[in-house]
Amino acid sequence: MSVALVDSGGANIGSVRYALQRLGVEAPLTRDPASIRRADHVILPGVGAAAPAMALLREKGLVDVLRGLTQPVLGVCLGMQLLCAYSEEGDVDCLGLIDAPVQRLQNSDDLRVPHMGWNEVTACAEHPLCAGEAREGWAYFVHGYAVPVCAATLATCEYGVAFSAAAGRGNFMGVQYHPERSAAMGMAVLRNFVAL
Repeated sequence: MSVALVDSGGANIGSVRYALQRLGVEAPLTRDPASIRRADHVILPGVGAAAPAMALLREKGLVDVLRGLTQPVLGVCLGMQLLCAYSEEGDVDCLGLIDAPVQRLQNSDDLRVPHMGWNEVTACAEHPLCAGEAREGWAYFVHGYAVPVCAATLATCEYGVAFSAAAGRGNFMGVQYHPERSAAMGMAVLRNFVAL
């Protein structure tokens, strides 16, 4: 089995690779279209902002490559947001693979944005990504934007309002939290993904 980590300029790529290595999976970092198409599984990680990440994917000729993939694809944090239709962050069209917008989380007196830290995640749909130990638990988040609960939502989290902690459509799925930093639940999600 081969897993390709798409180099979208994100800062969490090393920790994602290390988490996969703990599962016995080597995942080379690549921007090479042929390598991405050839892989059995593809992970689109990301930490940063939607507009620069989409600009980099366009510059490297990866937008159509990603849109055309038929193998399992997992977006992580910003990577999940890039799978969606549109992001308010930078007012940018994204890949359009999950029919949902990405919206800014709202500050309040009690809740600061970005949302940083551990929060509870609960699956709300039957999906192999969210099976077993990945069905509910605590996960680690760092984000200021989120996908609202919608038809594509696989799991939810609450931070002022409920949002999609995981979402998917067909072979494209994503998690807003960082599985590589989310202890047992995060490892279960990665294990479920590579088993697809």
